[in-house]
Amino acid sequence: MKVALITGANGGFGKLITIELIRAGYHVIATMRNKENGRELEEKINLLERGERLELVDMDVTNEAQITSVSELVSQKYSKLDVLINNAGYSQGGFITDLPMEEWKNQYETNLVGLVQTTKYFLPLLRKSPNGKIINLSSVSGYFGFPGMGPYCSSKFAVEGFSESLRLELLPENIYVSLVEPASYKTGIWEKGLAIGAYIKDEDTIKKKVFTLAQQAYQNASDHPEEVARLARKICETKHPRLRYPIGKGAKSLWFVKKFLPWHVIERFVLKKLQ
Repeated sequence: MKVALITGANGGFGKLITIELIRAGYHVIATMRNKENGRELEEKINLLERGERLELVDMDVTNEAQITSVSELVSQKYSKLDVLINNAGYSQGGFITDLPMEEWKNQYETNLVGLVQTTKYFLPLLRKSPNGKIINLSSVSGYFGFPGMGPYCSSKFAVEGFSESLRLELLPENIYVSLVEPASYKTGIWEKGLAIGAYIKDEDTIKKKVFTLAQQAYQNASDHPEEVARLARKICETKHPRLRYPIGKGAKSLWFVKKFLPWHVIERFVLKKLQ
């Protein structure tokens, strides 16, 4: 039996990936801050008549003691872990002049520090799998810095750098680290990102334009987040998965733009959009 652990599994990509992996025959430990929030997920799995493959567990990725406790639980019950999917996170929007430092710290604590310490404590169990996988949910915001999204973008840039380093550290042990880099999808992650509107005054014309573009991005976002879940399953089933998997509307195009166009050209294009 293959065992997977998914953080932030109560909603968004986490919930869909949990369902997809259970369909594929995995036993999934679905973690979240409060497992009472996972009842909808539990109902969906029960409808598939595969409830025995799902285990809901309380685990806040910012709580080191909880992570340690869950890793000990997994060790006792399963003795190994085949897949770790670091999905927990949120998108904090805001401009550096407006956003309190506490919001920056909270963003990094969840999106980066939480991911790192979760990986650290479950790594000994992944080493017991013959072909361990770590999938880190990043974003197109992990390789392109959007205005008004500094906290989120910088946290995802850090996840990208950490994942590159970790992959090179673990490849000799046959553990593969992969990044899933979604473009815009209609999931709950937009809630805090669009909250930047609360900080914008009427005279802040550039900021108002950024907010308008963010709203348009949400409206044009893909209605099919299950694509990301299917991709996660594909990575789990691939013997030697690659490092990066951009997915969604414009994700690959944006990657090529950032890689091959001079920054001053990109700068001019973005500034023109903000006029």
